[in-house]
Amino acid sequence: MKKFLKNIGPGPLVAAAFIGPGTVTVCTLAGVNFGYTLLWAMVLSVVATIVLQEMTARLGVVSQKGLSQIIREEINNPVLKGLAVFLIISAIVIGNAAYEAGNISGGALGMETLFGVSVLEIGSLKLNIMALIIGLVAFVFLYIGNYKVLERLLVFLVILMSIAFLITAVITKPDLSEIIKGIFVPKFPDKSILTIIGLIGTTVVPYNLFLHASLAKTKWKNKDDLSFARKDTIIAVILGGIVSMCIIISASAIPAQNISNVSDLAKGLEPLFGVYAKYFLAIGLFSAGITSAITAPLAAAFVTSGCLGWDSNLKSKKFRAVWICILGLGVVFSTIGFKSIEIIKFAQVANGLLLPIIACFLLWVMNKSSVLGKYINSKAQNILGVIIVLIAIFLGFKGILSVFNFI
Repeated sequence: MKKFLKNIGPGPLVAAAFIGPGTVTVCTLAGVNFGYTLLWAMVLSVVATIVLQEMTARLGVVSQKGLSQIIREEINNPVLKGLAVFLIISAIVIGNAAYEAGNISGGALGMETLFGVSVLEIGSLKLNIMALIIGLVAFVFLYIGNYKVLERLLVFLVILMSIAFLITAVITKPDLSEIIKGIFVPKFPDKSILTIIGLIGTTVVPYNLFLHASLAKTKWKNKDDLSFARKDTIIAVILGGIVSMCIIISASAIPAQNISNVSDLAKGLEPLFGVYAKYFLAIGLFSAGITSAITAPLAAAFVTSGCLGWDSNLKSKKFRAVWICILGLGVVFSTIGFKSIEIIKFAQVANGLLLPIIACFLLWVMNKSSVLGKYINSKAQNILGVIIVLIAIFLGFKGILSVFNFI
């Protein structure tokens, strides 16, 4: 057990990254609108995430390089390389800057449910104090630049988030037979396709593929540690999937009237299941917000450093400059309540294009013995990878169409 605990690695950080306020909101809407019927989509997401994240973890441990660094080194055509770097930096850096405001706002919403709304007025400017506090906490832990400290904090927050959402789901006294049916019997209720895309799209996250490879090489230096990396990935992603399912189950317990986000869910649970349900949900939302507020700038810094050939040391000046920029934009946008729809739309389009491209590139690299030696993909891993690439292409296409209101 001591050896296992010592080898808990980037897995919980990856789980922390994909369970942000956006995931909580999508899961809430899935539960409110469709009950338990879309739980199967969450299971599919977890399987796809495990397959892709295991590949990136293996790539990081064996090659001792980040995914963006390998892309820069392995694509020989200068035009294709330039296009790949532009697309990756656009999607991950601009995307994470756009979503960071949502991460901080989500965490602040959780704190406001517990402690009330606090606003600091400077002239005509109104600043959200809770958002400032979350930004400051994220800044301190990122600036320390110690992987072990960061890892322990995020593992603690993921456990706290898991317990909070699990208790919330148990409080609602769910129907176990209906849950099992929802998990194992795929159904497509009317108007559910965009929610299904949302559930998969918020779990299989492009920036996690970059984050995982970079963190795996930081955590493990020996190829003999691959078994630990694999277990770490599987356990953490399954745990993340259970958290998401608990949110869907909790949301299924209340009527669909006027529920558009997790804040409404907290209000809806209180009269039905008591004040404790609201508090557990608030703690879960706070944990989801603050973990994503830390991992999003971290991923952007790893991606930029790899793409541009910089040192990816957590304490290097250029590395710090990137995450400070992302975190700073997130804090500013969330404290003044600014929501740039166009930036978020651009990020969604770029992510929709990026996931299938990165998944294809990942499959290509995972079959190169010059990079991985004997640790290349097996036939079964390639088959699963191809299926996930096809799903990613479908999701990307649908996501882009939805951004432009074609569907």
